[in-house]
Amino acid sequence: MASSPAKVVDVHTHMYPPEYVKILESRNTIPLVRSFPGSSDPRLILLSAEVPSLEEASKEQASQDVVVPGRPLTKHYSSLDQKIHFMDTHNIDISVISLANPWLDFLSSDEAGPVATSINNEFSAMCALHPGRLFFFGTLPLTASLNVILSSIAHISQLKYCRGVILGTSGLGSGLDDPALRPIFSAIADANLMVFLHPHYGLPNSVFGPRQEKGEYGHVLPLALGFPMETTIAVTRMFLAGVFDQVRTLKMLLAHSGGTLPFLAGRIESCISHDGHLFASLHGRRTMWEVLREQVYLDAVVYSDVGIKAAVAASGDEGVDRMMFGTDHPFFPPLGTDEDGEWESVGLNAQAVKKALAEGSLESEKVMGGNAVRVLRLFEE
Repeated sequence: MASSPAKVVDVHTHMYPPEYVKILESRNTIPLVRSFPGSSDPRLILLSAEVPSLEEASKEQASQDVVVPGRPLTKHYSSLDQKIHFMDTHNIDISVISLANPWLDFLSSDEAGPVATSINNEFSAMCALHPGRLFFFGTLPLTASLNVILSSIAHISQLKYCRGVILGTSGLGSGLDDPALRPIFSAIADANLMVFLHPHYGLPNSVFGPRQEKGEYGHVLPLALGFPMETTIAVTRMFLAGVFDQVRTLKMLLAHSGGTLPFLAGRIESCISHDGHLFASLHGRRTMWEVLREQVYLDAVVYSDVGIKAAVAASGDEGVDRMMFGTDHPFFPPLGTDEDGEWESVGLNAQAVKKALAEGSLESEKVMGGNAVRVLRLFEE
């Protein structure tokens, strides 16, 4: 009997539900969504560096030469039909959708809880329209009280298609090594939910120099370098604070192949073993390598076979069982071509997996979908 074709699963794919877009449209400070004359789509504005150009473009008599801030909020961001079309175009069988940054971190304490419930229910309803094809990572109201956050975890754990939560690297505002997050991590782990960790411009723009602050380099430095380093720093802080030992059942999926952790884990260990302040307290504890191999999973959003090989190797003998394919849709769209067709960024990720692990091999099939089906229980509707 012929075996069933291997599933292709996208674990890193975002949506801004219509209700979320309405919230951003109603805001007067970033993050926000604005429409401008001459721009066919509304613009999503997230960066403080874009505020000056936002003010200029918002003037009634704005010059045509004024730079329109933000990125186009196309139909790919909010349309469920477009998500399914994108999946079909790229032969993706299952997507695990999640809200994109900045999530709900900008909402007041009173607003966050009800909005989180509504957004999670909206994602759940989307998944129900395409059973077996869509699952989701829930969104937590991190600016609310601990009781509200714990209630939100309990709520999403009961939603049929929810398989985890998406978190930013700032946590409650003080990073993921903040002791106040421990009961939240414990509740997530107890509910058998995965944490999908995603960065959000957490490094100051000044790190990238004055020319970046003037906007000369666009988003390249913060996205290509800032995001991976932000994830690396956040997880290392968790490791140094003992979070992984305190919540041994916590499972984390790291965006962008774990940033630079696969490359720097050895250096982190060396620095610990030569640090008189930390060595005594960390001696005998599991190493960063062990945490990567026991509690951490990596997505394959790294765009090269070199990165795929490094990420798999960092996770030990079973490293190929700990990596999952992703597209980062609707970000990185093709420039100057039809967005309804094939996206080069998606092809780069898929080809990187096939080149690193051999097209058609069992290892490649695991990364392209088998691991996600197994780890995230995607066969359970």
